[in-house]
Amino acid sequence: SLQISDPWSRATPKGSSVAAGYMTIKNSGSTPDRLISGSSDVAPKFEVHEMKMEDGIAKMRPVKGGLEIKPGETVELKPGSFHVMFVDVKKPLSAGEQFKATLVFEKAGSVNVDYDVRAMGSQPAGTMPGMKH
Repeated sequence: SLQISDPWSRATPKGSSVAAGYMTIKNSGSTPDRLISGSSDVAPKFEVHEMKMEDGIAKMRPVKGGLEIKPGETVELKPGSFHVMFVDVKKPLSAGEQFKATLVFEKAGSVNVDYDVRAMGSQPAGTMPGMKH
């Protein structure tokens, strides 16, 4: 089974059409699962991305076939690494807001989460009580 903790997003600058979502996903089950897609209130498109350094340049690319979370593994989606992208956001996200999103996993199916929007440049808080699935 999956536990998702500390879902957060960054406030978006005016005119930005994308927002990133971060969280920690722990797989306490005995079979691998994959984050394959999702949806949210704030944008019509949801993509799972990873950031990789290539020749000193940070490149973002969709994760093909979904982001695997192996049994017993904790995968942290964080700035500079894996993250989800909300594409074509309908309005700017402001610090202090929350928005709902649904994550779709290959095995666990749909999981609802509430993203906290944090100020630009903010770091993740310490551990917060996670949502049990």
